[in-house]
Amino acid sequence: MIKVNKILKSVLFIGALFLVSPQSYSQDGTIELLPGSKTMEFDEVTGIHRLLDNVHFIYEGINMYCDSAHYFQRKKTVRAYGHVHMNKQDTLNLFCDSLLYNSITKKATLWGNVRVRDREYKLTTDTLHYDTKKSQAHYRHGGRVESIINQEVLTSRVGYFYPNSKNFYFSKNVEYNREKLTIKTDTLQYLYSEKKVFFYGPTYITSDSTKMYCESGWYNTENEIGSLMQNAWLRKDSDYISGDTLVYNRPEQFFIGKGDVFYLDTTAKIELNAEYLYSSDSLNYSYLTVDAIAAKYLKDDTLYLHADTLFINQIDSNDVIKAYHDAKMFATNMQCIADSITFNTGKEIITLEVSPIVWSKGAELKGEFINMHVSDSLIHQINIINDATILMEVEADLYYNQIAGRKIVANFNDNDLTSANVFGNAITIFFPVEEIKTDSTITKSRKGMRRLYASDILIDIDSNEISGITYLDQPDGVFYPMDKIKTEEQFIKNFNWRVALRPISRENLIEKE
Repeated sequence: MIKVNKILKSVLFIGALFLVSPQSYSQDGTIELLPGSKTMEFDEVTGIHRLLDNVHFIYEGINMYCDSAHYFQRKKTVRAYGHVHMNKQDTLNLFCDSLLYNSITKKATLWGNVRVRDREYKLTTDTLHYDTKKSQAHYRHGGRVESIINQEVLTSRVGYFYPNSKNFYFSKNVEYNREKLTIKTDTLQYLYSEKKVFFYGPTYITSDSTKMYCESGWYNTENEIGSLMQNAWLRKDSDYISGDTLVYNRPEQFFIGKGDVFYLDTTAKIELNAEYLYSSDSLNYSYLTVDAIAAKYLKDDTLYLHADTLFINQIDSNDVIKAYHDAKMFATNMQCIADSITFNTGKEIITLEVSPIVWSKGAELKGEFINMHVSDSLIHQINIINDATILMEVEADLYYNQIAGRKIVANFNDNDLTSANVFGNAITIFFPVEEIKTDSTITKSRKGMRRLYASDILIDIDSNEISGITYLDQPDGVFYPMDKIKTEEQFIKNFNWRVALRPISRENLIEKE
């Protein structure tokens, strides 16, 4: 065994680059030269120690091999040349073409075909800088980090490593790949112990058929759970979602959107907007709240549905939208309000519960419960249960044709009310129109008000006017000339024209009353 200068032996050991901290260094200053090391020289003029030809030595369990090593005594630096290899307990291996280490600054630089490998990762780069005081290594001219135990690969222009805390930072053209997961970003921090990456800048994530984007956030590369922020969006198959923050959980197949959330299902032709959205692929279920609006794209129209809370379920391959509390619906051809509205998009049935109102052109329909059969946004039939009424304004704020009963079945053609079957305690109040024709004009005149009672009535309607009545039993009725109409007889019980509540646009749906 040959004892050499204490500075030389401490210089040659650079701190087991990724596993040993500066505090772990030996203080006795011994290098053990092993068989194969042929020459050691000292030049008194230059102050250079030289180890030449197949250099091999051990320091504190660290094996080091190189073609030659030079120690510059005055500068207290060492250079290792040719096939440099360091090994510690077969867990860490470091390779490079040459190495420079300064024992004063405790900084090392490795050049040429730099490779660092432990039991989990392999780092490849052209040049590596290492600060033993800070326990920090970095490269600035491109590097590649590969996992030994899985298919994990990360490349970047710049990389910083903190072995003690197992934190890594990468910037400029960063690309991470693991099996079917790809992440491309400008700046990335990797917490190895948590298998979590953090993004700082425009970031694109691809996982199987799912594509994501954000400008900050984090993602767990092992379980694929993440939080994406700043202009975040996610695209999966026919679904697209964007928001201020998106939380994605691939194992449980759900995502959460927070803040200005937009969701589009191009297959179902459904668009969702809200401040909060939860959607589960495994449960075929979505939940929205706070300024929540669902839009169903139809053939010739778009139907908008708003409420405090919206639920979308897939039942028997049909999307069912349920709106709860202060629900409102708007389409060009019809509008509705109720405490709750359910729209089965496949069966094309709309159900309204608790104080429901439906408007179609000039007709206003109300009751305790309403069931609508539609096609696109065209109404075919409306069933009104309990306290059923139909109001039709014939002169603004003055005269209304009115129909009431326990149950009404209303039929439509092109959203025009054409007939109404009234069952139980039927009553109709209307103002018949008389047409007076001349050679060039037709003048309409109302002669009075007719009020009829019956058990059941079939009423024909044309342009909101009563055009025909069929009585299924003997009716009881009265006619009042226009100047003899009694105010208490002019309206059905609990008459209330609620047109001020009628939604007039998509934007009007979320306006506060």
